[in-house]
Amino acid sequence: MSSENKQSYVICPLCHQPTPEGNTFCQYCWTELAAGEKVGSEAAKEFTQKKEAETKRKKTTKRVLYIGVPAILVLVIAFLFVFYNTEVFDKPSPTLNSNSAANQWSMFRHDMLRSGSADLNAPALQGNIQWTFSTGGAIQSSPAVAGSTVYFGSRDGKIYAVNTATGAEQWEYQTGSWVDSSPAVVNNIVYVGSNDGNLYALDAGTGRKLWVFQTSDPIISSPAVAGGVVYFGSDDDRIYALNAMTGKKLWVSKTGGQVTSSPLVANGVVYVGSSDGYLYSFNTTDGRLRIRFPRSEIISSPAVDGKNVYFTCSDGFLFAINGGTHSWPAEYFILNIWTQAAVWGFAPYPPSITGVTVQQQIGTMNVSSPAIANNTLYVGVDFYMAATNLQGKTLWMFKAGDEIASSPAISGNAVYVGSYDGKIYAVDATTGKQLWNVSTGDKIGSSPALADGLLYIGSYDGKLYAIK
Repeated sequence: MSSENKQSYVICPLCHQPTPEGNTFCQYCWTELAAGEKVGSEAAKEFTQKKEAETKRKKTTKRVLYIGVPAILVLVIAFLFVFYNTEVFDKPSPTLNSNSAANQWSMFRHDMLRSGSADLNAPALQGNIQWTFSTGGAIQSSPAVAGSTVYFGSRDGKIYAVNTATGAEQWEYQTGSWVDSSPAVVNNIVYVGSNDGNLYALDAGTGRKLWVFQTSDPIISSPAVAGGVVYFGSDDDRIYALNAMTGKKLWVSKTGGQVTSSPLVANGVVYVGSSDGYLYSFNTTDGRLRIRFPRSEIISSPAVDGKNVYFTCSDGFLFAINGGTHSWPAEYFILNIWTQAAVWGFAPYPPSITGVTVQQQIGTMNVSSPAIANNTLYVGVDFYMAATNLQGKTLWMFKAGDEIASSPAISGNAVYVGSYDGKIYAVDATTGKQLWNVSTGDKIGSSPALADGLLYIGSYDGKLYAIK
């Protein structure tokens, strides 16, 4: 047997490496070996091999951690970036829209595109009052027409259903406060908000309460219904999506201000304005933010033509943005800094905000929502109803006797709108010339609805007017 095989070793109590017996200190870490374990050469060799394998595993693990963890982190960040800023993983449904049935006006601005446009081949109305229906308070709510019934709210706190032919009441429902929200009628259910903070779902035929969903602040926003879901905003700075049959909350997304604007649903996306000065868009499936476009307070509701989303701001600007775009992270923060640098001459001026296709000032103040027909946009601004092409160029301006907060409605070759001067105006859609006007007893903030050859509109005199 060789001397090597007879050699004894001492295992270092600190680094656990074998050192030949007879040495006072460990040959690897210089720890005193007095307390070390004695082993034979074979055991020492095996111990050394295990130690080397363990060291190798540790080095391999470190490499994996140093390379793998950052790589995984990069992949996760890339996935989240793509998920939240593109449609690669969750493309909205291009068919998710909702429209009124033929000869109906069953929701605010007629349809989920908020076009404000009905039958473009219909004959012009003559301005004759067929009937009026009186309530106990001013009417700011805009009517909705479904079947032979017109539905609307009043500041007496009630929701009304009135026969379209006779003006006779069919039913009424008492809420806890003013009803400025405009109803949407879908699948024989009336959806409407109240200043008591509740969204009500009522049987369209009887007015029987089906369900109620409560928020913490008034609901002035008018609901939109598409794909079995009802969408609406609240003054609690949120937009909600509820199951239309049960009222169960599906998702809620927060904005930075009150949501009095009425949402629209187009191509699987919800668009809505907020008092914080942003237009928002959310994915209909989960409420994930897509667009947060800044300008100034947005009270009016947007309208869609193809891929472009048109909206007006309280400062009188008209905008159109591509509805398929996404806001990039920190985009507005970066653009603000960039703009300041450009003003001081340190950089060229930055590009436009993502998705902007039209930016045009058409007045100084606006709460009216745009209506679109025949490649023309109609909207109230200041004391005027303005007509522009879809590139924002003004075609004509019609002046009323006071502010126009009402949103225009289009039928045939006429545009109809109410004014704070208490009049309902009919204007030629091509020339902007007045066709006729009808006076009510007080200002008009309600927007007209058109169905079956009649125009319906509310007034602050507490009456709903049917005009033929």
